[in-house]
Amino acid sequence: MPRSFRACLTIALIPLLGACAATAIPPATSGSSNSANRPGVRSAPPPQVAPAPSTGSFRAPRVMNNRGLESVIGANSAGLERQFGPARLNVIEGDVRKLQFGGEACVLDVYLYPLSPGAEPTATYVDARRASDGLDVDRSACAAALKR
Repeated sequence: MPRSFRACLTIALIPLLGACAATAIPPATSGSSNSANRPGVRSAPPPQVAPAPSTGSFRAPRVMNNRGLESVIGANSAGLERQFGPARLNVIEGDVRKLQFGGEACVLDVYLYPLSPGAEPTATYVDARRASDGLDVDRSACAAALKR
């Protein structure tokens, strides 16, 4: 086998070997350090927001139900901006809206869907990540950190 062919083959195999050395991303923690996680302290479950049943052209959204997000889930865009200030990103697609709020600690994405046909979109889902590297963070902790 000619030496130049072996060199080319070696160089071609390097990316394949690099793909085998993937790093694992640690899972996000689901709890926070509030009283709901301490033994012996009980708190009421968050209120349920009931979407309208799905019809032919309307699909009712699933509504997130996490502790610590009671003031976020169910709020409209004006209510969210009162809590977090002006959104740095406002994306509207049809009747769906995404608002993004950010700070040094984290980025909070809030998804607003109408709960019934023609209704004003309200927050039904929240996602949070670190501003520095994009890894998931506790949603309620991020919301608390960004509140005015």
